[in-house]
Amino acid sequence: MENLFRLVDQDQGFFQRKWTLVNGPLIVGAGPSGLATAACLREQGVPSVVLERAECIASLWQKRAYDRLKLHLPKQFCQLPKVPFPEDFPEYPTKKQFIEYLESYAKRFDINPKFNECVQSARYDETSGFWRVKTVRGSNKAEFEYICRWLVVATGENAESVVPDIDGLADFGGEVIHASEYKSGEKFKGQNVLVVGCGNSGMEVSLDLANHNASPSMVVRSSVHVLPREVLGKSTFELAVLMMKWLPLWLVDMILLILAWLVLGNIEKYGLKRPLMGPLELKNSKGKTPVLDIGALEKIKSGDIQVVPGIKRFSRGRVELVNGEKLDVDSVVLATGYRSNVPAWLQ
Repeated sequence: MENLFRLVDQDQGFFQRKWTLVNGPLIVGAGPSGLATAACLREQGVPSVVLERAECIASLWQKRAYDRLKLHLPKQFCQLPKVPFPEDFPEYPTKKQFIEYLESYAKRFDINPKFNECVQSARYDETSGFWRVKTVRGSNKAEFEYICRWLVVATGENAESVVPDIDGLADFGGEVIHASEYKSGEKFKGQNVLVVGCGNSGMEVSLDLANHNASPSMVVRSSVHVLPREVLGKSTFELAVLMMKWLPLWLVDMILLILAWLVLGNIEKYGLKRPLMGPLELKNSKGKTPVLDIGALEKIKSGDIQVVPGIKRFSRGRVELVNGEKLDVDSVVLATGYRSNVPAWLQ
């Protein structure tokens, strides 16, 4: 039941504020995790309310993913509970197919998120035993409060783009975008594009740029593990999962690196230095995901993608690297990652 009452604010005068008591858990985020949680609760007869700050489900996929994106892992590792991917979907579904799957999933379980609801704060009231979750909703930013016994945070690790502070970038003059805004290399045809970052996004953006006849230079500032997406027709991830059932982590890492060397060769001579720690150990301890190569390495070997060291500073239409080299650059794509926004609002 929604209750409406009026408050006085010294600066803004009178404004209306609503609140509601949620029957069941409140789920923040309508991406894959939020949808899966709501579906499993519904299967157990537990009602829930899903909040989503965008106007659609899976907003990261719908709004901030480049056109060529596919799932990096085989579909059986990415399907949500109770519903496998359609059999006619390829091993690595496309962006469009994954969105279709998620929309069908929400419809099947009758999940209807409350869209355009941006959580401002969530605080647990120990006296009452309830969570108080404050949001702003819609274009008019009306304030609202949800009161619930259980709170599920399903906003993922990629809610906010990380934009580094690089000396001189404000004076660069050309187009500068984050990878979350990148859609296709078509508009960059014939340009010298600096891609800052060498994770999965940096590699894929560089590959897409090269395929659209741009000239990408990829900044590799630190060490990186690059693994083949498949070995002898088998998913590298699937092989790792199978081996980890029987072998210790350090041995699985060693086998993965031997397989990577056999398939990809020595990548260090192309400027891609491997970390001392193995790929799975690094993921577990530092959260750093290895790159699954889908063709970028061939472009690096052929010279279509240049690997360059860290950036010292930008100037008008140019970048100076830490080794003193200067490059003429038309555009910059910051493939510098994401972070969770949960610490900003969860109290």
